[in-house]
Amino acid sequence: MPDTSPRADGQRVVADLNALRAIGAYKTGVHKPTFSEPHKLSLDWLVQKLPEAGLAGTIDGIGNVFGTSAKPGPKLLAGSHLESQNYAGWLDGPLGVVYALEAARVLNADRSVNGAVEVAAWCDEEGHFGSFLGSRSFVGQVTEAEIDAARDRTSGRPLRDALADMGLAGRARVAVEQGRHVGYLEAHIEQGDTLESGRLAIGVVTSIVGIWQYRINFAGEQNHAGTTRMAVRKDAGLALAKFCVAIDQRFPAACGPRTVWTTGRITLDPGAPSIIPGGAEMLFQIRDDNPAVIARLEDLLRTMADEFNAKGPCTVAVEKIRTGAPAIMNAGIQDAIEAASKAFAGGRSIRMPSGAGHDAQMLATVMPAGMLFVPSIGGISHHWSENTADADIVTGAEVFVDACRRILGG
Repeated sequence: MPDTSPRADGQRVVADLNALRAIGAYKTGVHKPTFSEPHKLSLDWLVQKLPEAGLAGTIDGIGNVFGTSAKPGPKLLAGSHLESQNYAGWLDGPLGVVYALEAARVLNADRSVNGAVEVAAWCDEEGHFGSFLGSRSFVGQVTEAEIDAARDRTSGRPLRDALADMGLAGRARVAVEQGRHVGYLEAHIEQGDTLESGRLAIGVVTSIVGIWQYRINFAGEQNHAGTTRMAVRKDAGLALAKFCVAIDQRFPAACGPRTVWTTGRITLDPGAPSIIPGGAEMLFQIRDDNPAVIARLEDLLRTMADEFNAKGPCTVAVEKIRTGAPAIMNAGIQDAIEAASKAFAGGRSIRMPSGAGHDAQMLATVMPAGMLFVPSIGGISHHWSENTADADIVTGAEVFVDACRRILGG
């Protein structure tokens, strides 16, 4: 007998995403940094939409939006974020929020569904003021002292000032209510090309990588670029360049199959064309979902620094500035997504890790969590040209809603 249960309204989902895209539009993407006016308008848009799903909407003291249900039965939490990277894409974040809203609209009104979908839009997943600020606050990992110290990475604006300007000063932060939710489900664009290149519709996320970040400083001797002989130079910039090359030469023998590493920023001091750099700094990041691999690579990184120090002429110091534990996605939720994919996407799914960080890894510390990916055109993200075909957006919404139905059904 065919399934006659209500399903996602694809046109409504695409229309909602385009409405959010129009707020803070930049070229074909958006510029919607945390606590900017476009971000505030997006939060307000969501709060106004939540009653359509039978949800009461609130914004808490860190800028998270919550849509809560009074419907009896189990509750499934779903969502993502609404701010963007600077001058970036229109789907990174909003896709998951709109899918959650759509699941709540479809399932909360369905009397055959025992329970309800509740919606969350987590604040500052993109890290303008701090990594995963909203979801970490929800799970109890953000202190008042951290809020006091936080500054916008672009403008230097204090987080306290931003919260006050948003009308959130003194408002309580919502914390997880143990036992309220059977789990958390998040949808996201893949931000890679695995699905597109494999002509697949759905990624069933198995794990989310941990992110370890390091500040590596090189100390040399600042001197005149025209009068200092090459043989006696202590060029910190050159030492940094050689260290980068050495990493690429030696890491492949020690890494895992999906390990990635990136030198994201290089700074030379004083950074003038006629001065030999006396200091240099690189921000270096390693991602993997296996802590043992990371530990092995960190040991190698420190060994390489020791070797450089012994050889000279410059010294190297490695400082770890961020540790990010990986998260394993719940097996039952993975199964629900895969079953929904068979029903609505012809089974064109693959189980895969996420190479990017997401709020789901924070939620996984307090409840079962899962993630669903839809294809990214060209694998592009964190750029205004980021995009996903409307047909893939609609298919993803149908799978997401059905997965939520299955999770609530146990």
